[in-house]
Amino acid sequence: MSNTERNSPVIDCPAHTEHHPDVVESYPPKEVTLGGEDALQVRRTLPNMRRSFVGAWCFVDHYGPEEGKCMDVPPHPHTSLQTVSWLFSGEIEHRDSGDVHAMVRPGEVNLMTSGYGIAHSEVSTKSRAALHGVQLWTVLPKESADLTREFQHHAPALDDNHRGVQSRVFIGRLGDASSPIHTETPLLGAELILTPGTTWETAVDPNFEHGVLVDTGVVDFDGERLDHSVLGVRGAGLGHLRLHNPTDRPARLMLLGGEPFHEGIVMWWNFIGRSHEDIARLREEWNNDPFDRFGRVKGYQGRTDRLAAPELPADIRLKRRFRRGRES
Repeated sequence: MSNTERNSPVIDCPAHTEHHPDVVESYPPKEVTLGGEDALQVRRTLPNMRRSFVGAWCFVDHYGPEEGKCMDVPPHPHTSLQTVSWLFSGEIEHRDSGDVHAMVRPGEVNLMTSGYGIAHSEVSTKSRAALHGVQLWTVLPKESADLTREFQHHAPALDDNHRGVQSRVFIGRLGDASSPIHTETPLLGAELILTPGTTWETAVDPNFEHGVLVDTGVVDFDGERLDHSVLGVRGAGLGHLRLHNPTDRPARLMLLGGEPFHEGIVMWWNFIGRSHEDIARLREEWNNDPFDRFGRVKGYQGRTDRLAAPELPADIRLKRRFRRGRES
């Protein structure tokens, strides 16, 4: 999924002070439109003014379910990140410049590594199910920023061995379940469903920050109540977490985690770099001579051959973003 905003404001993020791992901070979403009149509305919780990362997770979009809405994102670029697509319902056709043509389906993870540069398109199919899911990005560390483009796919098994809890671990490890998907930093990604009234306590890596994004229902995350599309985040330092569904209906959530990411990055539009100059160069290459770095997307038949990068903000220098905010 692309960031299709054409006039994104540049915001100086205040320093994010450390909080004790016993404290869960909550982040409400920002509404963003992807595309034209019938485009999908997404709810974005990362990045925001108070937090840049959960581990190396740097972008969290939550969308649907919306009947009759479509996704048609023409070829667009990415650098220095991995995109993670996860659906609850619906279907999306993926094409990229690594000559990958694949479908994104519910309960199956697709991870695309951009590295040095990739282009891809995303188009929802005529599935009868409403489009509903999350799009996630994870930033690549500096030593891996220029990896060769790659695509990974995995359909995790449903684990219902815990009373009142069903889980699918699509990245990393949770309990006895693990995923073969390779990432460049230690990460966790899982879908969980809690039956009504369930309280679940589980062991987790104490070196990880953890985030809980609520898809449906209400969830108490270590005592902090979270509702629809709200992201709750807890700092590293504890080897367990507690989730509780206080309602009489099932609750579904995404559990994300990872070791704190301490590098500074510049994230603008669909690019990640390490400086303003990096972003300006990438934008110029994509708009004027894209194929050497980003390659060609074959088979896309949509409204334009590619999505042009917007203008950089005038008279403003893009600043690096750290887990505690931006550089001054």
